[in-house]
Formats: sequence, structure tokens, C-alpha cells
Amino acid sequence: MTINNMPPVIEPPLFDQQLLLKLAGYRMPFGKYAHRLLIDLPEPYVMWFARQGFPNGELGRMLAMVHEIKINGLEYLFAPLREKHK
Repeated sequence: MTINNMPPVIEPPLFDQQLLLKLAGYRMPFGKYAHRLLIDLPEPYVMWFARQGFPNGELGRMLAMVHEIKINGLEYLFAPLREKHK
């Protein structure tokens, strides 16, 4: 037990492995960057979505993850996975 006899809070991981693998191969379905891997979208484009609002559904969730990955400088984590999806 911790302070005040309360059990510790266990938070789920921010990203699960299967979701990251899916993101590694997820492509932009429309627009100027259609068919490009989301992780390879230019940062200003992803930031624009963050300001304007991400689309509803799975694409929006994936773009929100890409935003978090890019602002935290974690794109390098996708280098080994990127080659499989080029």
C-alpha cells in the first residue's frame, strides 16, 4: 500500500505494440500527401491538424499519435519498421 493505504494507480501504456505496428504502415488516405505513411507526413502538416482538429475515427486517432511522436522527437523509433512499408 502507498500513502493513505490507497493502492498505487497503474496507468495503461500510452501506446500498445500492436497499435504502433499498425501506425507504422498506416497511409494518408487523401489530399496532397495521399498514400504517404502517416509517420512520414511533414511536421507542419501534422501540426496544422492538431490546431484545426483531427478527423473523427481511426485516422484522427492515428494522426494524434503521430503528432505526439513528432513533438517528442520519437520518429526514429519507426526507422526499423518503415522499411517494411515503403
